[in-house]
Amino acid sequence: MSGQQDGFSSELARHIGAHTEADGTYVTSCPDLSFIRSSTISAPVHTVYRPSICIVAQGRKQVTLGAEHFYYHPGSFLAASVHLPITGQVIEASPETPYLSLQLQFELEQILDVMQAAPSRAITKSAVPRGLGVSPMIDPLGDSVLRLVRLLETPEDLPVLAPFIIREILYRMLQSEQGNAIRHFALMGSQAGRIAHVLAWLSRHYKQPIRVDELAEEAHMSPSSFFACFKEVTAMTPIQYQKQLRLQEARRLLLSEAMDATSAAYQVGYESATQFNREYARFFGKPPMRDIRQFRETILPT
Repeated sequence: MSGQQDGFSSELARHIGAHTEADGTYVTSCPDLSFIRSSTISAPVHTVYRPSICIVAQGRKQVTLGAEHFYYHPGSFLAASVHLPITGQVIEASPETPYLSLQLQFELEQILDVMQAAPSRAITKSAVPRGLGVSPMIDPLGDSVLRLVRLLETPEDLPVLAPFIIREILYRMLQSEQGNAIRHFALMGSQAGRIAHVLAWLSRHYKQPIRVDELAEEAHMSPSSFFACFKEVTAMTPIQYQKQLRLQEARRLLLSEAMDATSAAYQVGYESATQFNREYARFFGKPPMRDIRQFRETILPT
């Protein structure tokens, strides 16, 4: 890591630390920007990434997509180009040196807007890329991220300046080694762009029964080509993708809305409570109500 990158991580850690007094996720006054703090190595956390950039200032994290593991730490950044169900785990943290990171969410339409304003960089033909990747931090990207974070100290400036700095961050992302992949997802006419469109649709309609041939038609692709491209982008099949979305939403309902397992199963689209219980236990490691009970026991004071 260069001295400049080391200075970037140190300053970013100071800013994040000032806004995160305890462990947890904090939505900042810049709505698409959030901070994460953890003073301990965490259990695996299941969530869905929207298109976003994630930067670690301190500590280390592992993200699992399908059966593939991604690791990022100071000096690197993770970019999710599409909606993806993942499992994240903080793997380096302590009370003295907590894990500190940020996530900035964006829309692919914003990427396309930046591409149209800077059309000189051509898109390189390549295979359909993975929807998630880790790359080394580049100094211009770090500079723009720091300016956005510093802007939180003057909230009256946020409405005017934040959109311009976020636009610059996206521009710098496109200049990184992940830029070519991100461009592919932003272009609707490309195979990656068509998969991105279907993933966004599935994230809204995961409760509905799906058929691969119907999804392929939505993507304007043959079923065989669609299936192969979908798996390349997400590291899972369409059915596996939908199942993870359903199970993660069911767990959220069980935790936040005190639903019983059968009600949560039907709410997310399952027609069989037995099938739901079986798949939930396979994915999370425990049957629904035992999983929720043990989770609450770990976070609620006795």
